[in-house]
Amino acid sequence: MKPFLFVTDLDHTLVGDDRALEELNGELDRHRKTYGTKIVYATGRSLTLYEQLATEKALLNPDALITSVGTEIYFNSNYETSDTEWSKKLSVGWNRDLIAETARKFAELIPQQTSEQRPFKVSYLLKEEAATEILPQLKYSLENLNIKFNLIYSGGKDLDILPFDADKGLAVKYLQHKWKLDAEKTVVCGDSGNDIALFSVGEE
Repeated sequence: MKPFLFVTDLDHTLVGDDRALEELNGELDRHRKTYGTKIVYATGRSLTLYEQLATEKALLNPDALITSVGTEIYFNSNYETSDTEWSKKLSVGWNRDLIAETARKFAELIPQQTSEQRPFKVSYLLKEEAATEILPQLKYSLENLNIKFNLIYSGGKDLDILPFDADKGLAVKYLQHKWKLDAEKTVVCGDSGNDIALFSVGEE
């Protein structure tokens, strides 16, 4: 057996069946202690909502925590400061204030709660029946401003506007490089739109 990188979404993926979670935790914890496997949670939740979940469910302390749809990375349960190298990478071409100003022109975009508005993430609720019309219009408006951005719509309701180089998959590639664990030694798990990028971590 060799160490591998285990990456999982939380809601409706790792979390949902308490008995299965307990069994998986035991296996992962043993493998980490014996072989040095790395455990990573990659969630759309902000750090605030992750910490709330951690008080409700029996979660192992991860070796790295990816929050806010890949825009923040924390190591070794040190949640005081997100990884500065990753933040610096995301800041290139990013203009949060201008994005928020542009999005305010669309009445269908309802801002998510304050905890989910992050330095590199602007988040809204958007009804599925309106998304087909609104998303192309929003994309066109942002492109005309020469902003580098990434639109992620998931669950038929959650819209996140991120820096161009930000998503869960790119965050995992950053960790693969940092820990020298390649795609063949990576396992990813997810269930919704913001998890799609996880399944590209094996691509060059």
